[in-house]
Amino acid sequence: MEKAMKHGFIRVAAATPKIRLADCTYNAKQVIKIIDTAEKQDVKLLVFPELCVTGYSSGDLLLQETLLHHAKMQVKEIINFTKDKELLTIIGFPFEYEGRLYNTAAVIQGGKLLGLIPKKALANYGEYYEARYFSPGPKEAIKVEFLGEEVYFGHKLIFECRNLPDFKVGVEIGQDLYMPLSPGTYHCMAGATIIANLSASNELAGRAGYRRNYIKNQSARLICGYIYANAGEGESTTDLVFSGHNLIAENGTLLSQAEPFSNNELIVSEIDLGIIKSERRRKNNYFDDKDISDYIKIPYCFLDGDYQLKPYKLTRKIKPFPFIPESKEELIKQCEEIFEIQAVGLKARLAHIGTKCAVIGVSGGLDSTLALLVVERAFEMLGLDKKGILAVTMPCFGTSSRTYNNALAITKNIGASLLDIPITDAVIQHFKDIGHDLDTHDITFENSQARERTQVLMDLANKHNGIVIGTGDMSELVLGWATYNGDHMSMYGVNSSLPKTLVRALVEWAADVTVNEELSRVLKDIIDTPVSPELLPPSRENKYQVTEESVGPYKLNDFILYYVLKYGFSPEKIYRMAQTAFAKEYSNEEILKWMQMFYKRFFAQQYKRSCLPDGPKVTRVSISPRGDLRMPSDAKSALWLDELMGIS
Repeated sequence: MEKAMKHGFIRVAAATPKIRLADCTYNAKQVIKIIDTAEKQDVKLLVFPELCVTGYSSGDLLLQETLLHHAKMQVKEIINFTKDKELLTIIGFPFEYEGRLYNTAAVIQGGKLLGLIPKKALANYGEYYEARYFSPGPKEAIKVEFLGEEVYFGHKLIFECRNLPDFKVGVEIGQDLYMPLSPGTYHCMAGATIIANLSASNELAGRAGYRRNYIKNQSARLICGYIYANAGEGESTTDLVFSGHNLIAENGTLLSQAEPFSNNELIVSEIDLGIIKSERRRKNNYFDDKDISDYIKIPYCFLDGDYQLKPYKLTRKIKPFPFIPESKEELIKQCEEIFEIQAVGLKARLAHIGTKCAVIGVSGGLDSTLALLVVERAFEMLGLDKKGILAVTMPCFGTSSRTYNNALAITKNIGASLLDIPITDAVIQHFKDIGHDLDTHDITFENSQARERTQVLMDLANKHNGIVIGTGDMSELVLGWATYNGDHMSMYGVNSSLPKTLVRALVEWAADVTVNEELSRVLKDIIDTPVSPELLPPSRENKYQVTEESVGPYKLNDFILYYVLKYGFSPEKIYRMAQTAFAKEYSNEEILKWMQMFYKRFFAQQYKRSCLPDGPKVTRVSISPRGDLRMPSDAKSALWLDELMGIS
């Protein structure tokens, strides 16, 4: 169990009650039943469709005094039912004020009506004729009397939870969403983090996909959570059909949906207010100079007194691989795009320098394999002879026959020039020069090999008027798993903003798309080879050095680095999320151990990242000192490690 709200998660829901047209009493009972269900699931925001108390498709019955009176009375019943209930509930009904009728959302919590919001953009085209009944609402919020209470009535209302200051809700209704500048746009500029939309959008061929994408895009554009509750069963089918297509989105990501015609009364998920706050904090052009001073902020509390956070498990999925799309189709498309970005970046650099030679160290590992494939593609773009690609293998103490042979095979298969330069003798001579014992397998033993390899590559580049292509990836650089002025350095690093998990996905993609069967076989064997720097000789059991035994699993490290660099989440929140994402793979103790290792290395190794070579940014996360990560090399990790130490 976890204290989800403590970490910025708020449980929300969209509901579609099964109604009867113009039967307000029945409809209110259905609403109340769903409120009760949602309350038991710890939902804190529950959104219903527009005009759900009467039915959206009631037609001219909306002009009948009897229907309007009973709708108001049933709203009162719903308000009374919410007494002593925490969740914020938003329902739709027709509200009459001073001789005009308004398609209205009532915001209710704790037995009180907090405010009334009228629909702004009345749909009055095609199958819609809302202007026949409704007015668009006053331009400025006013106070009106409703059921003996005075409440605000207007578009510019935001409902703020005092217990959770980042939980701020704005409301729009149906067609409001599609305005050039929707009410939600202004709500978000005024501070709303979640937009609730009460809708009654009928189903047409292709409309569900359009609606889904539009709401995802709207949540991305406004950097908000978006809850869309749509009308469904019980609406009139005289001319239209309503499907109950409900959606919950967050900053461009669809968290949950009720598929059209699924008769799913309630969908539930958690919106991460931390993601919303983080993204808005980073994008300093999010807020413009629009005057939003006329907004009215309406406060409420979940409970009187000190609010105690209730622990509950997340229902939303936490992806263990945040850099990798879950859909195979999307992954293929992303790999194509990334590979092209890498190649175009290198192509431009080669063309600018005017060289026809690229020097690259090939080890038979994932990183150098991907980099070599990128170099090949850049040469193809420039129409250069692939013999100008100098692929250099430099075996030494820890080189395995498997990786060595794979390095030779991939070079041969792409048609590059192979230089096989063993460095064992050179490193031994260097140890003699500096007085280092060959049997002392310490950091000097390891780093001397990495620096010797880099010296060979640099000197070859000078000799052939070429440039050295860096192969190191972002995961290694975040952890400092690179030798300073060794494999840390190059003249252009094509993998520098790719995490290890994405490097692996790209090599897998390359293995699948190549028509060269032998190359595909080699690539697949490289994928299956444990990640290793191969700097230490094999043990007596012929066991080679394995990177993940020293720095932790790369899949876990990439998960951590994503949420550290992309959103700036706290260690405790990332730990809780990792528990959910890797529940079946790592114990809590393992997650905590490797998180501590991550933060120690992340802070201690910044000096290596402060002087990185040029390289293309290909994902939304980067560690370039000229771009996304302006971090002092002498910053202390104490606050972050102390927080991890306090986790029980």
